[in-house]
Amino acid sequence: MSIDVLNETDVEVDLDELHACARYTLDRMRVHPQADLCVRVIDEAAMEVLHVQWMDLPGPTDVMSFPMDELRPGRDDVEPEEGVLGDIVLCPTVAARQAAEAGHTAQEELLLLTVHGILHLLGFDHAEPDERREMFDLQRTLLLTFLAGQGRAQARIAPPSGAE
Repeated sequence: MSIDVLNETDVEVDLDELHACARYTLDRMRVHPQADLCVRVIDEAAMEVLHVQWMDLPGPTDVMSFPMDELRPGRDDVEPEEGVLGDIVLCPTVAARQAAEAGHTAQEELLLLTVHGILHLLGFDHAEPDERREMFDLQRTLLLTFLAGQGRAQARIAPPSGAE
């Protein structure tokens, strides 16, 4: 599995932990071992450009996902497909503000947004109440089990407020 994690900002971000979280999530979702993912950490100006261009919404947001080959999670009865999962872009300064409001660290918010973005790449959405419940329950489980495996149990992980 190829996972690239790139920090294009001056903000200090633990890229190794983002990589480990992405790998953990992809493994748990049974994504094909040859799938490709890119996680980019960008500044607010770059995020605002993407947010306006792709969502027609003003201002920067916390996370955006750009699926490529529309891969889906593996299942017992279906072998996962090989391909390019897509790109996730994260904005650490927006994430830091959200983390302060939620009562956890900016890095934990970036981990949450990484899981959130991967779930979007895998076809999950939160437009409808049932979809929202399914996606956010799965997101919470994935993040908390990842953190527990890192020896960092975190009780206050809420859904991202502005996630796309």
